[in-house]
Amino acid sequence: MSLPDSLPSFEAEASKLSQTYTAEVARLLEEFLVAKSVEVGQITSSAVEIVNAITSLTKGGKRLRPLFAFWGYLGAGGVKDSTDIVRLGVALELFQAAALIHDDIIDNSDTRRGQPSVHKRFESQHQALGLAGSAAAYGSASAILAGDLCLSLSEEAFSEIEHLPKDARNIFNRMRTQVMAGQYLDVLEESAGPAYDPREAVKRARTIVRFKSAKYSTENPFLLGGALAGADEELLKSYSAFALPLGEAFQLRDDVLGVFGDAEITGKPTGGDLLEGKRTELIAHALLLSTEEEREFIQTRLGASDMTAAEVDRLSTILRDSGALGATEHSISELTEQSRQALEKLSISPRTLAGLQQLSDAVTKRSK
Repeated sequence: MSLPDSLPSFEAEASKLSQTYTAEVARLLEEFLVAKSVEVGQITSSAVEIVNAITSLTKGGKRLRPLFAFWGYLGAGGVKDSTDIVRLGVALELFQAAALIHDDIIDNSDTRRGQPSVHKRFESQHQALGLAGSAAAYGSASAILAGDLCLSLSEEAFSEIEHLPKDARNIFNRMRTQVMAGQYLDVLEESAGPAYDPREAVKRARTIVRFKSAKYSTENPFLLGGALAGADEELLKSYSAFALPLGEAFQLRDDVLGVFGDAEITGKPTGGDLLEGKRTELIAHALLLSTEEEREFIQTRLGASDMTAAEVDRLSTILRDSGALGATEHSISELTEQSRQALEKLSISPRTLAGLQQLSDAVTKRSK
């Protein structure tokens, strides 16, 4: 099947289906968290703030993971008005919230989606209430608990799926293990710094991209939707061929935006990944392509607590002028094309094809 440039007769329908589905996920998620707020409030009203922080965080976002699940479900023959696929969307949103909360603590990120990150929210609460001790420690501890609660709530929401095939349960379990392992690899990479051979840096960075982000952002949600509808092994394999390279392109685009994105659009400071010391594939390419002097500057100043605005600018310039940015953009293009070719081979309806094309564009052609 050759993929057309557009599917005008199905694009409007696919867009409407996506909007209806994400609205249902948002509605059920809100109902779920309201019920949890009441439950926590019966223990103590003081702890309701944990649920409030989760609620605030989950009101934003693009709902990409639920949408991949939804279109994977429809592609495997699922019905559009299924309550189970909405429950799966809620579980995925709560799992992502947990990952974001904990990731922001690890990276010491001040903002998320244009608002204070959850640990910064609790830090501000500590200061506003005039509590004793370290506001930063209180913020981190409270956010860790909020993230842990999200993990628990995600499992609870997933367990409420009425018709749950064993394959779906296995994929959900595997996804969570992969993310935690990938997150640890990311922490290890940032801590290792110059200890690793720069020639291996790109390979290590891609492994982190795959397991920390790509598999849980696109591939596993897509597989979960398919498995929920009873997809066989062959279809799930073809799902992976489409969704995994797309997820890797998605994360590489995120890495580019983390350095060169517009802060007003991304909701995070320009050059934020440099301030946080993230050893992304973009940085890995720079370590290979830059001069010895530039490489030394990257190794010693990336993520430094006293990094100046001028140093952020210099790092950005090195990434651009060394060819690292171009190499990363080339990888994004290659992965996107690989995903597009796999999409051509999927045996799916024109409506589902239109929905997946829209998702692909949302993932790779974005500014935030």
